[in-house]
Amino acid sequence: MQSYISPWPETVECPPFPRALSILGATGSIGDSALKVVAKHPDRFTVIALAGGRNGKKLAALCNRFQPRYAAVLDEAARDAFLAHVDDAGRTELLVGPDAFVRLAALPEADLILSSIVGAAGFEPTLAAARAGKMIALANKESLVLGGHLIRAACAESGAVVLPVDSEHNALFQGLAGHGSDEELKRLILTASGGPFRGRDAAFLSTVTRDQALAHPNWDMGAKISIDSATLMNKGLELIEACHLYGLPPDMVSVVVHPQSIIHSLVEYVDGSQLAHLGNPDMQVPIAHCLCYPERVAVDVPRLDLAKVGSLTFEEPDLAAFPCLRLAREAFDAGPSHPIVLNAVNEVAVDAFLKERIGFLDIPAMIEAGLDRHAPVDVTTPEAVLALDREVRRETESRL
Repeated sequence: MQSYISPWPETVECPPFPRALSILGATGSIGDSALKVVAKHPDRFTVIALAGGRNGKKLAALCNRFQPRYAAVLDEAARDAFLAHVDDAGRTELLVGPDAFVRLAALPEADLILSSIVGAAGFEPTLAAARAGKMIALANKESLVLGGHLIRAACAESGAVVLPVDSEHNALFQGLAGHGSDEELKRLILTASGGPFRGRDAAFLSTVTRDQALAHPNWDMGAKISIDSATLMNKGLELIEACHLYGLPPDMVSVVVHPQSIIHSLVEYVDGSQLAHLGNPDMQVPIAHCLCYPERVAVDVPRLDLAKVGSLTFEEPDLAAFPCLRLAREAFDAGPSHPIVLNAVNEVAVDAFLKERIGFLDIPAMIEAGLDRHAPVDVTTPEAVLALDREVRRETESRL
C-alpha cells in the first residue's frame, strides 16, 4: 500500500528470530498480553528492556522473571519501589524519567519496539523509535493523533516500519495485505462495541459513575482506555489513527457499532467486496501478529465458535448521545493542531472524571469547548507539538 505511514511491511526484510524486544508500557494491559506471548514463545524473543511508568513493584517482578538488560520508571518513588523488590539490582540498569523511555525506544541493540505507553506520553518515544529506524509494534494511538505527520516523515527518512497493534488497525492491516493498489480501496470500516452505555440516553449518561464507566462489556483494558471506550472517544482517536496510518482522508474511514466485538474491522474494495477480520476479543492475537510478523504463532486464546456466538449485529453510532466521535472527525478536518487539543483536553477530562471531579457528560462538553477556543497553530516540529499539548493541559486544568 503506497500511502501507508512507513514502508509497507510486506516489502521489507524483518529482523530474524530471536528478536531483541523493548517493551514501553510493560506494566499495563498491553504489556501483560505481550509478555504472555513472549512467555509462550521464549525461543523467539530476548527481552532487553522493560519500561513501567510508576508501578515500580510490578516492574521489578517482571525484571525478576525476564531479566532484561535495561528498565525504566518515571519517578523516584517508582525507582525506590523497584529497588525494594528486584532480586538483583545490578543485573538490570535502571533509568529514571521520561527521557529514559526515549532512550529505550532507540536502543541500538533492539530489533523491535512495542510502544504501549498510555496517552500523549507515548509520542516522544515512538518518534525516537521511528527516527532510529526500528520496527515498531504500535499500540499507542495518541502518538499518531499528536504527530502522525512527524512519524510518517521520520519513517520515510530512516526506513522504520510500523505494525499496528490496536485490534481494529491490525484487522485493517491484515485485510489490506496482498490485495493490490490504493486505487482498489473504497473505504476502511472500524467496528466499535458501543461500550457499556450503548443505547442509553443523555438522562442516564448524566448519572453515570466511575465504576459503571470502567465496566467494559467485552475487553479487559486499563482505566483511561475504558473511559475512552465508554464515551466513544477511543473510536474517535482510532479514526484519526487510521487516517495517519493508511494515508486516507476521514471520509474514507467509517465507524459501525458491533456489540459482539467479533469482527474487529473491515476493508471495502471498489468492487463492493468487504474483507473482515474475526476473532475473540483478546489482545494477545494482534500483539502476537505484530511481534512475530510475518509469521503466525499459537496463543492461549479460546477458539472462535460462530455457532455459539449465534448472531452478529450492527448499527450506526449515536453521535447525539456520544459526540466524541463527531468531535474527533471534526478535529482532524480542522487541521493538524486541533487533534492535539482534542487529545489533551480529553486526557485531563478523563483523569478528572476518574477522580470524581466532573461528570461523565462533562468530558465531551470540555473537549468541544476546548476545540471551539483553539485557533490553528504551526505544529511542524516535535517541540511545537509538545508545547501545544502542555499549554492546553494547563489551560484545561485551570478551567476545572
